[in-house]
Amino acid sequence: MTDVARHAGVSHQTVSRVLNGHPNVREHTRLRVQAAIAELGYRPNRAARALVTGRSQVIGVVAQNTTLYGPASLLAALEQAAAEAGFAVSIGSVSNLDHRSISAVVERHLAHRVAGVVVIAPVESAGEALERLPQDVPLVTVDGDPRRPIPLVTVDQVSGARAATQHLLDAGHSTVWHVSGPPGWFDSAGRIRGWQEALVSAGVELPPLIQADWSSAAGYRCGQMLARMPEVTAVFTANDHLALGVLRALHEHGRRVPDDISVVGFDDVPEAAYFIPPLTTVRPDFAAVARASLDMLLAQIETDIAGPLRQTIAPTLVARRSVGAPHRR
Repeated sequence: MTDVARHAGVSHQTVSRVLNGHPNVREHTRLRVQAAIAELGYRPNRAARALVTGRSQVIGVVAQNTTLYGPASLLAALEQAAAEAGFAVSIGSVSNLDHRSISAVVERHLAHRVAGVVVIAPVESAGEALERLPQDVPLVTVDGDPRRPIPLVTVDQVSGARAATQHLLDAGHSTVWHVSGPPGWFDSAGRIRGWQEALVSAGVELPPLIQADWSSAAGYRCGQMLARMPEVTAVFTANDHLALGVLRALHEHGRRVPDDISVVGFDDVPEAAYFIPPLTTVRPDFAAVARASLDMLLAQIETDIAGPLRQTIAPTLVARRSVGAPHRR
């Protein structure tokens, strides 16, 4: 910084103000400093800055080691949002989101003086660990437990599932069957609730819940059963991979989609538009969730005030060709 100041003909403090985006710098001075930075190839010493400020320009993220589309997409969106805010991301992956695993990763993050921590916590097992973390750590959870007093940003699973179910009812189906995600996941619980609310509001009968995991293999097994039930004309699956398995099973049993059975998924995976037929699904705005999470975390970092405890981001229904009117026999 001293070299930059000498080259630009300004003080060390002026260079510091320019680097930190301080508004009280004249524009021509700012341009002169930025030109000196570019000419000298200066890069801020983040380790030194961490020693002075007590924190780094790094956000610590705790995430489950998974290839599931939702959590993986959230993680990628968080990295992008952090970069746009001038922060790097340090990712701590765990096999299980339990107290021991989460605490160990958070301690490693804190040892490296991260500015704050984001925990992608879509399962119930993470709840106790989050409440027992140090209270002075800026913390935001993504898709976490809405019942706990911890800052949370989440996709509105309930409204998304309600929209998917209502779309099938509006197409003329007398009821909608649901293939859910696994127990212990907040995504599963929210999508079950939205499905139930839509059916109750319409005054139609709730069929039995069909519980699965998130895989296409599980969807295929459930689809084998649904294909043998002539009364089934509409199915809402808790994610698109389940829908893919259901579509395969229906095809093998000669049940046409959407002529015989309509299908709606959730997540809008990149392949959904290329399923046969193209899949109607619910698209979460992962980028908006990531930006809201970073905004909430940075507010804590800069003011030491938690701010709003919860923010939900509404998803969007994407209508394609897997939904139609029920076939009248």
